[in-house]
Amino acid sequence: QVQLVESGGGLVQAGGSLRLSCAASGRTFSRYNMGWFRQAPGKERDFVAAISWSKNTYYADSMKGRFTISRDNAKNTVYLQMNSLNPEDAAVYYCARGGSDWSPSLTRLQESYDYWGQGTQVTVSS
Repeated sequence: QVQLVESGGGLVQAGGSLRLSCAASGRTFSRYNMGWFRQAPGKERDFVAAISWSKNTYYADSMKGRFTISRDNAKNTVYLQMNSLNPEDAAVYYCARGGSDWSPSLTRLQESYDYWGQGTQVTVSS
């Protein structure tokens, strides 16, 4: 059983930055694509960014240039660096493990992921 544990969320002022982490259990972390999603109150869960096992990256349009996804396979951890945060970025952020095949059009779909973390809350004050 794979476990994903997010951390790094919190309260930040508009224009500020946060770095989220997602630690994964298991020995085969490096073989899988990883993704970040977010869900604001009353809204659907949306794709944020994804990274392949070989470190290809893909972002939702509204995150390009502000968010950076990365991974450290030696630490079984994926990161999401978020800069220039605004109140619209406030949400619960989830990391998820996908498959091994890389397809940007598929990595933005929740159905492409089989394990999910419990989420970490990000609050942005104006």
